[in-house]
Amino acid sequence: MSTPPTFHPVAEAFSRFLCWSASFYPQPILNWRRRSTAGLAIDFWTINILGFVSYLISTASFLYSPLIRDQYAARNPQAPKPTVRFNDFAFAAHAVIMSIFVYTQFWCWGFKRERSQRVSWPIMGIFWGAIAGVLVIVALVMTRGRDGGRDAFGWAWIDVIYAVGYVKLLITVVKYVPQAWTNYRRQSTVGWSIDQILLDSAGGVLSIMQLALDSSLQGDWTGVTGNPVKFGLGNVSVFFDVVFILQHYVLYRRARIGGKMLEEIDDEEENTHTPLLRSV
Repeated sequence: MSTPPTFHPVAEAFSRFLCWSASFYPQPILNWRRRSTAGLAIDFWTINILGFVSYLISTASFLYSPLIRDQYAARNPQAPKPTVRFNDFAFAAHAVIMSIFVYTQFWCWGFKRERSQRVSWPIMGIFWGAIAGVLVIVALVMTRGRDGGRDAFGWAWIDVIYAVGYVKLLITVVKYVPQAWTNYRRQSTVGWSIDQILLDSAGGVLSIMQLALDSSLQGDWTGVTGNPVKFGLGNVSVFFDVVFILQHYVLYRRARIGGKMLEEIDDEEENTHTPLLRSV
């Protein structure tokens, strides 16, 4: 029997890395050209930082922590190698840097902002609640874990890493809602780059394909069940990408074509709408 080719997973992983990494550039470039962040939901970029910091911690642990890798192998004996690659770690590190950079465009560059661009109470609650939840798991591992949390079959340090990963998954589910609402409220996607969504959508599809292909080549699907965060991220991202594509190309197409005029009256229009979330 011939050995399955290995270049397909590598090529696919590299393509996904390029798509997702490139998706961070259209928005800050557009902000720079417009000298404005009008049209962006600041909630998205605020909580995005925490999400990608969580993803960075998760991928780094599965790649470089002997303890976490040993505990993963103990819990998944049929497929003991985590389906996390270096490109996942590199993407997460790059995403943290770019998310922080875009966030500074709201405050540090003198760009035009809308009065409604304030972080909402629900997003702040999720932000600090997620951190508190991880700290609770840390406390459980330290107080109830066997052998200082090294025993993989009790409360173990891998549970902390899973909790951190689930923070990323939770944030991925939640973070797109404020931008979708902002587009709906303004009846426009002006000021918000569709290019990032097209690239993100391609990366999400490739992420699902990579995880499925890796598990298939290993001959066991615990690679999916053992890494639910990566599988969930791809599906959730693709769903919201479809929503944004419909908003941009179908629902608010006329407003996009007349975007220059709409942008000029943003300040007047925003005072006539009731915000979805109360802001701090």
